[in-house]
Amino acid sequence: MISVEEAIETIKKNSISNEINIEKKLEKADGYLLAEDIYAPINLPPFRQSAMDGYGIHIHKEKEYTIIGEIKAGDKHNYQLKKGEAIKILTGAPVPEDVDTVIMQENTMVTNTTVEIKETIIPNKNIRPIGEQIKVGEIALKKNTKINPAVVGFLYSLGIDTVKVIKKPSIGIISTGNELIAPGLPLSYGEIYESNSKMLLSALYNLKIYDVTIYKIKDNYEDTVSTIANAIKEHDIVLISGGISVGKYDFVYRALQDLEVNELFYKVNQKPGKPLFYGKKNETQIFGLPGNPAAALICFYSYVYISLQSFFGKSETELKRVQAIALDSYKEKRERSVFLKAFYESGNVRVLESQNSSMLQSFTTSNALIYLPSNRNEIKINDTVTVILLPF
Repeated sequence: MISVEEAIETIKKNSISNEINIEKKLEKADGYLLAEDIYAPINLPPFRQSAMDGYGIHIHKEKEYTIIGEIKAGDKHNYQLKKGEAIKILTGAPVPEDVDTVIMQENTMVTNTTVEIKETIIPNKNIRPIGEQIKVGEIALKKNTKINPAVVGFLYSLGIDTVKVIKKPSIGIISTGNELIAPGLPLSYGEIYESNSKMLLSALYNLKIYDVTIYKIKDNYEDTVSTIANAIKEHDIVLISGGISVGKYDFVYRALQDLEVNELFYKVNQKPGKPLFYGKKNETQIFGLPGNPAAALICFYSYVYISLQSFFGKSETELKRVQAIALDSYKEKRERSVFLKAFYESGNVRVLESQNSSMLQSFTTSNALIYLPSNRNEIKINDTVTVILLPF
């Protein structure tokens, strides 16, 4: 059995950084990471652009100007203005070269074909210069930038609709247990509804990882071996829920041994989630997660998350940790690391009720985990504790 810190370092050392790049249409690339730096193919804006509705003027000594026309966004006619002339101009419209400044329409008085300026005239006011946001050839976005709605909008404004992105991992989730049945079916005595696979699926979807296949097997050794073997061939990462302990009908660990999976660790000195397995076969990483739902989810965010971030080539692979003031007390009986479901807000953190590894209800109001290392078994009110912020 190893420590939490040793388990984390083992995963970091053995996780694979993906080098496969694929092209994606920008509108379907949400959540992907850019595989390369993107350079601006154009200036943005590509022309002098009005930042206001108002009047563009060619400055002279008087306050009155003769209006010679109008320009709205999308107009292509390029007016030439003489000194003392003005052009009505709308937001986003191209500003002619002869226009020295744009006066907000609220600061003007219009009479027939003339406009009187009611403010101090300042050159180049309310005009967005060519390349104000970015100039052609400059880096628009760096490699590993995560694509989100703002990125999509920015790249489309540069005329880019296809990008190279880092391929997301393919994930296999294997759910084990004779007692598990699908929701919607009537429960018989001794049965429970299966939730772990859909819980892990939701956690992956929350991270924008959608290439996921769920496998369900009963407590049968042959089926366990064949399903795990197939999942290892088909996926980059395999998550096995349950069956990893040493019970009479827990076949996962034996199956992993017979499949010659390279065991990197088995069992971690922690609560909950002690019976955690991590190994590799070829390039596929395998996690044997506890069957208890809360323990499985805690192990996902404490360990599987690291592997997923490493796959994308990120240097920061763990969830963010902060220091917070505890508003509740807690005491652990044994010397082991503990993850506590918690709620963090404004530098303070509460220990939630129902910390049992099988209980998910308190997890539904949790946004963080309090982490106590094995050499600390007690929290007193107003103590400073380490808090892991969950990504939801």
